[in-house]
Amino acid sequence: MRSILSVARAQLATALRERITLFWFLAFPLFLLTLLALIFSNVGTEVDEMTFDVTLVNLDRPVAGTADFSAGIVEVFRRLGEPRGEGQDPLFALHVPEQGADVPAYVESELAALRVGNRAAVVLIPEGFSASVARAALAPEENATSKLVVHTSAGRTSSDLVVSILDQVFVSVDREILTKLGLFDSSRALVLEERGVGSQGGGFRYVDFLLPGIVIMGFFTAGLFSVPGTILFGREQRILRAYWVTPLNVPRYFAGFALGHLGLCVLQFACVVLLGRFAFGARVDLLRPLPLLYLILAVVTFLALGFLVAALARTANAGMAIANIANMPMMFLGGLFFPIGELPVALRAVMLANPVTYLADGLRASTGTGAGVLPTAATIAVPVAWIALCIVVAVFRLRWDVER
Repeated sequence: MRSILSVARAQLATALRERITLFWFLAFPLFLLTLLALIFSNVGTEVDEMTFDVTLVNLDRPVAGTADFSAGIVEVFRRLGEPRGEGQDPLFALHVPEQGADVPAYVESELAALRVGNRAAVVLIPEGFSASVARAALAPEENATSKLVVHTSAGRTSSDLVVSILDQVFVSVDREILTKLGLFDSSRALVLEERGVGSQGGGFRYVDFLLPGIVIMGFFTAGLFSVPGTILFGREQRILRAYWVTPLNVPRYFAGFALGHLGLCVLQFACVVLLGRFAFGARVDLLRPLPLLYLILAVVTFLALGFLVAALARTANAGMAIANIANMPMMFLGGLFFPIGELPVALRAVMLANPVTYLADGLRASTGTGAGVLPTAATIAVPVAWIALCIVVAVFRLRWDVER
């Protein structure tokens, strides 16, 4: 046991003395986390923390003595334009035409603002809206319809979010209108039971999505570069040969090497998590049993992957070349930094064969910061299969000392 601990201490001390190791395995993950968190700090911000610029124009002029249903919609938007609480901004920054304004010109100017991104939506209550609502409710056999016109900016996230909010608002307005007309039966209404999922019971920001990916990336680069580099360099410099003249054997060396590598990953993990939590307010909990299982699985998977690279390469330079070739495709097609959408067939094949994809998906699903698009069994089985493959190849191909 003493020999195993000695190898572990030597492995960890050697890694921490190397400036390139300190940069790539400690400084670089922290730098990347800081850079991406600052650039995309507003991506994924919870809706209840956002304010949307929305324009409402009421063109309806009901006849005296008839129901004014458009007034109810105006009131709903007015309430949404009020602060949600002490010190909180309103959900909608509401824009309406001033009294006596040229309404058609105002609508055109608001649509122009929408096109350049200064508005999230422009809502028009058309002329005759109240009358059409009454006809649709009281004479359904005439197939009368009542419509609100919502202009949005295609492809803008703010417009997409506002449309989702307006869908809920209009459902509530429709219920109020039916209630006023005496046509709503509350006993037959559909009841929605909302159940929050995820570690925080609420929404999450981009930094919560990013943090597990940065942790996985740190483990990945440590395994892919540090493991084969240390072994191949030690073999070329005959450092390993010096080990073999002692009572230390290959299994004990491997156990000590793995223990030292685990220590490096723990240090790396602690630095990344502390920076994410205290600098950027990340709330993702990675210390629960299931996330810890994925973290341990990630360390072992990438350790085995490093041994695979060492087994395939004859020299340290060749090992680094193989690692660099595998690094970018596996990292960026693994969904570490952004969700992976539809990809061409060739890239999708790489993504589905990539253990990084399964580990990142499983870790995010276990912390509630991702949807978990892959089956849970696959997020465990595929990395385990990679571990088995790497070990088999390493056992038969890895030469610990070329002179033996």
